[in-house]
Amino acid sequence: MDKFVTRHRKRSAVEADEWKTEEPFKKYKEECEVEEEFSQPIPWQKIEAEGLDCDYSLLFDKEAADHLFNQLEEEVEYFAGDKAKLQVYGKSYSVPRKQATYGDEGLMYSFSGVHLLAKPWTPTLERIRDAVTKTTGHTFNFVLINRYNDGHDHIGEHRDDERELDPACPIASVSLGAARDFIFRHKNARTGSNKLQIKPVKLELAHGSLLLMNYPTNTYWYHSLPVRKKVKMPRINLTFRRIVKNRQKTGI
Repeated sequence: MDKFVTRHRKRSAVEADEWKTEEPFKKYKEECEVEEEFSQPIPWQKIEAEGLDCDYSLLFDKEAADHLFNQLEEEVEYFAGDKAKLQVYGKSYSVPRKQATYGDEGLMYSFSGVHLLAKPWTPTLERIRDAVTKTTGHTFNFVLINRYNDGHDHIGEHRDDERELDPACPIASVSLGAARDFIFRHKNARTGSNKLQIKPVKLELAHGSLLLMNYPTNTYWYHSLPVRKKVKMPRINLTFRRIVKNRQKTGI
C-alpha cells in the first residue's frame, strides 16, 4: 500500500456525467458538503486501483479504542430472531455475525430482504460519529454495526450500493477490536469465462482505524471480511452512512 500522506482536501465524490441529469447529484452534494480543510487532519494512506478510491488511517489510539470497544459492548443491542437472518434466492439464512442499526429517527436500511430500523444514537456512538465527522468533514445520520465474535464470524462479498444511500457521501468504516483482513474484488474479476485479470486489494483493518470508501468504489468493487480461524478475539465494525429519507424502501 502507499505511504502515509497528510490530505487536507476532499475531491468531488461523483462526476455529473454518471447521472442522467446533473440535478440529483447537485442536490445530494449540497446536502453532504465537505469542508475545505478537515477540522482535525490526520495522516491518510491513499488506496487506489481501477475504479477504487479509499483513504485509511488510525482514528483512535489504543487506549481510546479499548475504551470505546468496552463501552459499545455495554450499550449496543443487537438484532435477534428474523432480524438476524437474511434472504438469499428466497431462502433464509442466519447472519454469521451480530448486527445492529442506530441513527436519526425514522431511518431504515434495507438489504438482502431485511429491513432494519435505526435505534436512537447512544452516547458512545455519538462520540465516534462526531470524531469521524471532525476528521473527514462529512456528516452521517446512520450506522450499521457488525460484531464478529472471532475469526469464524465473517461477511461475504457484497457492495454497499443500496439506493437509499447518498451518492455524494463516502461510507466511513471504523474498526475496533481484533485486526481482520478486508478484501476488495473487482466485479469483472469475480466469475465467468470473460472475467478480467484484476488483482484483489487486501487490507488489514487495525484496532481504532478508519477506512473511507469513496465514490465510485462501491460501484465497481465488492468487499468481504473472510473467515480467519486463527483470530480468537472479537471485533466491532461501524459503517457510518448518510441515508436520503425520500429514497428509502418501505418494508415494515
